[in-house]
Amino acid sequence: MPTSDDTATKVPSFTLSASKPRDIAADVLLVNTTPAKGKNIELVAHGFTPAQMTRIQKDIVALGGTGKSGEVIKLVGVTGVKASVVIAVGLGDFRKNFDLEDFRQAIGTGVRALSGYKKVVISAGHAPDHIYSTVIAAGLSSYSFTKYLKKKGDGMPSAFVLAVPGEITSEFKSALAGAQAVVSSIYLTRDLINTPPNDLAPADLALAAKTAMAGLPVTVKIWDEKALKADGCGGILGVGLGSSRPPRLVKMTYSPKGATSHLSLVGKGITFDTGGISIKPASKMHEMKSDMSGAAAVIGAVQAIATLGLKVQVTGWIAIAENMPSGSAQRPGDVLTTFDGTTVEVLNTDAEGRLVLADAIGMSVTEKPDLMIDVATLTGAQRIALGRRMAGVMSNTDAARDQVVAAATKAGEEAWPMPLPKDLRETLKSETADIANIGDGLGGMLSAGVFLREFVPDSQAWVHIDVAGPAYNDAAPFGYTPKGGTGSMVRTFVEIAREMAN
Repeated sequence: MPTSDDTATKVPSFTLSASKPRDIAADVLLVNTTPAKGKNIELVAHGFTPAQMTRIQKDIVALGGTGKSGEVIKLVGVTGVKASVVIAVGLGDFRKNFDLEDFRQAIGTGVRALSGYKKVVISAGHAPDHIYSTVIAAGLSSYSFTKYLKKKGDGMPSAFVLAVPGEITSEFKSALAGAQAVVSSIYLTRDLINTPPNDLAPADLALAAKTAMAGLPVTVKIWDEKALKADGCGGILGVGLGSSRPPRLVKMTYSPKGATSHLSLVGKGITFDTGGISIKPASKMHEMKSDMSGAAAVIGAVQAIATLGLKVQVTGWIAIAENMPSGSAQRPGDVLTTFDGTTVEVLNTDAEGRLVLADAIGMSVTEKPDLMIDVATLTGAQRIALGRRMAGVMSNTDAARDQVVAAATKAGEEAWPMPLPKDLRETLKSETADIANIGDGLGGMLSAGVFLREFVPDSQAWVHIDVAGPAYNDAAPFGYTPKGGTGSMVRTFVEIAREMAN
């Protein structure tokens, strides 16, 4: 399993140093640049003499450096610098409109260029949020999933030293530790998403959730197929009928002493999605190993929140099944009965995520959390509407929707508020059940949200996040985001938990 010590992707180490960056022995020293007057650049770093600053700036300009955002310039054998290589990463004209996410993206681009180097010194900023953002960017951009490769390649950096000007304060140490916890949980999330489906059956993902909480004050309860039947979870059971590997439901409960707010996170965990009888096209079907990205994000978020010791009660629910075609699979036209007694006509077996979520949401609302958020790679329509990087956010209240979008923006994750049009409920009418699992094909992302709203009481604050695009990057790496699983929404959930904590 990817969560065990011997197979998990190793997270790089991070340490703080009050030494001058130039005086620390390392493979690479990473500094930043910004445009200056004319065709000059300015070095954004500390610990250099004026003469060194001038010489390095001239060398960068001679190599075509302009300081533009994401630019990477390599200098070798810089006099007075113990590191073998100096990497200058452009920030753009950050003084006009400094944005931490732009900073993170630039650092990520620079670190991704460091394959083959092991120890990296970064001339870090002077504020805790700069330290936090540097660790997030450097850590996430160092990720590389190599478990199944015979030849691992040169590898990404394994150790970072953040050289800070002045004293190493307790705030700096806290920022470093907090960012490390989040990075570690996102590594876990990415590993789970990237694991081939033959090695991640529903029971495996349930066990991974339990393993991830080992040593933390989190209780884990797992429903097998018998328990699911006993509790009337017809949505999860229906989706899992076609697979030889039965479904699971997992509940992770973190209840720190003194917590007065309750956050519920619900994740879709389809370990592989063929579409079932309504089978998908063969092209890119292999990427459907990522259809459990929502569940992986919930596991990662609960682990991070518990590691950070945030004073907020968090319940993580993950509904897990494998959607396969077989003689025992559910058919278009079948009617399921979900946990809360709602009957659903299955018009398309490839609209399966909403079926497993219906049961998990139904269970979650019985606990009446202050805020419930579900996250799922739910619809191809989300990618069509918002592209690869932007999540769609829907809710039964504008306030809850805006809260989640604002938290995502602060965390550095792209999210956009979307409506839940009332007229789309009409398209989900069924002649034989309370509701059908698909509409008329228009507004597919929104109608999926409207379907899920059916299982949420009006009194329950609820947000639905469709991450079909941002959860799995099928294009080239960018910033601190690799190809493959991204860990989308882990940072957003941690930020929401921070805001809700006492």
